[in-house]
Amino acid sequence: MRIVPVLGAAALVAATAPAAAQSNGLAEVQAHLRAVTTMTAAFSQTDRQGKTLTGTLTLKRPGRIRFQYQKGVPLLVVGDGRAFNFIDYSVKQVTRWPIGNSPLGVLVDPNKDLTRYAKVVPSGSDRILSVEGYDPKHPEYGRITIVFAREPGAPAGLSMQGWVMLDSQGNRTTVKLSGQRFNQPVGDGAFRWNDPRKAAGRG
Repeated sequence: MRIVPVLGAAALVAATAPAAAQSNGLAEVQAHLRAVTTMTAAFSQTDRQGKTLTGTLTLKRPGRIRFQYQKGVPLLVVGDGRAFNFIDYSVKQVTRWPIGNSPLGVLVDPNKDLTRYAKVVPSGSDRILSVEGYDPKHPEYGRITIVFAREPGAPAGLSMQGWVMLDSQGNRTTVKLSGQRFNQPVGDGAFRWNDPRKAAGRG
């Protein structure tokens, strides 16, 4: 079973916004990412077949993120600062890939230069800011469109609403966030996980 965490409010293929809007929009997003040290939220994740899973997202920059799925789902995704770990407890398997090889890397590294691989895409609303990230040198990394809402009380005036991820095979995964809380204390222990391979005596 392969589910990669990745908001269906923005088109993945859209006309590029005017240059001034590009510059201002990316600067807004960069300021938000740098202003957020931690975030927790509830999430709902829908895959290309329409199956939806829910859970809790915990983020701590730089580099750490955790997708804790609903009770009864034997999956866990943890970014430990160096890599994303996809753990499937049902088959005692762990898949690991570098944070830099995933579009989700932008969520955990506030120092990334968005102008190198991201662009603002029209959203149809002044309140919504959508940014698409894609590295043409590495199409295998996939594509992500992150959606923000302009909210005066949020860090740098933006609140992340979710994202759509499209992998290199064209599989789309949509994530919507709710109940976002920013810059609350989050301990490092939130990013520890039990390795099922050790439990099975394989390492």
